[in-house]
Amino acid sequence: MSMVLQAASEGLGIACVMADQAAPYIADGRLVRLLDDWCPPFAGYHLYYPDRRQLPPAFSLLVAALRHGAHR
Repeated sequence: MSMVLQAASEGLGIACVMADQAAPYIADGRLVRLLDDWCPPFAGYHLYYPDRRQLPPAFSLLVAALRHGAHR
């Protein structure tokens, strides 16, 4: 993603990236937002799993990591 942002900031095209990745570039004027109406805010992750019994350990770790990241 950094190469995409660098190329866009050097005038080589348009970058389609997450807003938080482009924020420093936008803040210092290297990039401008385009199509604001088409950029909905990121509401966060949503997980659906029908049964809480016997979850695979890897899935349990993913859920824990996402929960931890949401509280920062």
